[in-house]
Amino acid sequence: MLQDIEPYLACPHCAQPLTRDGRTLRCPAGHSHDVAKHGYVSLLAGDAHTGTGDTADMVAARSDFLAAGHYRPIADALAEAAAAVDPDGLVADLGAGTGHYLAHVLDALPGRPGAALDISKYALRRAARAHPRIGAVVCDAWRPLPLLDASAGLVLNVFAPRNGPELRRVLRPGGTLLLVAPTSRHLRELVTALGLLSVDEEKQRRIDEKLGPHLTPAGQREVEFTLRLSAEDVRTVVGMGPSAWHTDPARLAERLAALPDPVEVTASVTVAAYRR
Repeated sequence: MLQDIEPYLACPHCAQPLTRDGRTLRCPAGHSHDVAKHGYVSLLAGDAHTGTGDTADMVAARSDFLAAGHYRPIADALAEAAAAVDPDGLVADLGAGTGHYLAHVLDALPGRPGAALDISKYALRRAARAHPRIGAVVCDAWRPLPLLDASAGLVLNVFAPRNGPELRRVLRPGGTLLLVAPTSRHLRELVTALGLLSVDEEKQRRIDEKLGPHLTPAGQREVEFTLRLSAEDVRTVVGMGPSAWHTDPARLAERLAALPDPVEVTASVTVAAYRR
């Protein structure tokens, strides 16, 4: 809940600590932020907007797909890596979505508070209920994050934007970033058959280069497995990701009808660690 992560939060306007006053968070400068009835708090700067956040339909699709256990090996690998790090203090998930992965990690880290950070209020409505120790915060990954300096022992980043300078700032010295990114083989059968967005073969190298000035690589592993997806599962996985913004519904339906049911699909990601 929000009270668990309150000691780590910073005002988006002045970066000062926030304290709770009823259903409002306030800073010493007088800025106030009301807690929504769904349990999350918006710590967006005044000129920010949420137009780039996942829509309600995308969030519903992601929630259904993850709840079905299709990506359980990814969640298990992330939780295993987190337990090996065994951080003190806050676990922050940048681009947390529904809080699925953060909840899985918190189960492996008893007593740790978790901050679900995302720009989609639809996602955070679910994240606020995903685990008893999650507090959900609306924020923009490309702006200063509403966390105090060196406040997090562990930051998660799963299929999400990566802001190197801010990741370094919010991690405490010795803290770890665990980053999950797709390889070029991820969902390759659907990419080919349905004309979805593909993953650059140099993606991991480009990630390392962008994070290099801020964090030190500390090992990585690949997680690859085969999914057997029904036609409905395929529609769901397309609808929950970035391809949802770029596909023509009529053309997609035509191509979906041509797929076998079920269809075997490759899931392939890297789980990489970086340290401050």
